[in-house]
Amino acid sequence: MLQTSARLLKVLSLLQSRRFWGGGDLARELGVTERSVRRDVDRLRSLGYPVHAAAGVGGGYQLGAGKELPPLPLEDEEAVAVAVGLRVAATGPVKGLEDAAVRALGKLEQVLPKRLRRRVNALQAVSVRLGDAGPTVDAEALAVIANACRDSELLRFDYSSREGSGSTRSVEPYRLVHTSYRWYLLAYDLDREGWRTFRVDRIGPKPRTGRSFKARPLPSEDVAAYVSQAVSTDAYRFRARVTVHAPARVVSERLSGVAGRIEELDAERCRVHAGADSLEALAFHLGWLGLEFEVHEPKELIEHLRRLSERLARAAQRTESGA
Repeated sequence: MLQTSARLLKVLSLLQSRRFWGGGDLARELGVTERSVRRDVDRLRSLGYPVHAAAGVGGGYQLGAGKELPPLPLEDEEAVAVAVGLRVAATGPVKGLEDAAVRALGKLEQVLPKRLRRRVNALQAVSVRLGDAGPTVDAEALAVIANACRDSELLRFDYSSREGSGSTRSVEPYRLVHTSYRWYLLAYDLDREGWRTFRVDRIGPKPRTGRSFKARPLPSEDVAAYVSQAVSTDAYRFRARVTVHAPARVVSERLSGVAGRIEELDAERCRVHAGADSLEALAFHLGWLGLEFEVHEPKELIEHLRRLSERLARAAQRTESGA
């Protein structure tokens, strides 16, 4: 059995990992009685942690936001700095930090007092990013979505399609997936009765959570690969199948999950499945690799590359003759 001080830290960690804990579930997780759990919750409250309790059948505990920031320990200025930094890391171009940042952001925003949240929002409102790094994501909305995935809560939001038309979606959210450029939400669309992948930057600024739902089996054990296929090929007008004469590791460093899905053939070759709304975009992505490749389909892309190569050859000839 854990000692009291160590158990308090364990209780706090568990309360942060899930939106709501039943009293019996928490006691079993800690290996103590429900009476001990009640005493531990009282100690956490005396330290400033706003733990809410619900009595009766189905009762339990929930960590919420209070009037003051509980001891993390962080000063107000430090809490604001951490929140701003997490929002930038979650929605910005710092590779490798996005997933950890959005998890930490969800925990911090859960207990951040309103007065500090206003300061964080104000700082972001007057900050300007130099250059266009692509579509931006609302960090507060991202935290709401992440917590809904974590707590298995229904999510309702306004969504803009690729064509610009708007709709309201009611979904069971399951996973957030980040590529080099964008966040995607894998969810089960209740109205359309099927799995859908949503670009988070197209989700409205104030997604709303609802009641809890019972999780259904995911459409694939490899969620990242499933989402990669959905956003790199299935959603586009033209779909290409290409053999690249280079190791899959080399190609993956040059091609994002948005631009294509990579399948290893052997030590020196890999198959790339890519999609785009135009032949020009497909040709650009393949040319950007800087590697030898051959196109198997579609036939339109093969013909487009032939015409493109002839045009580039003529341009080179004109340049040489004018030199």
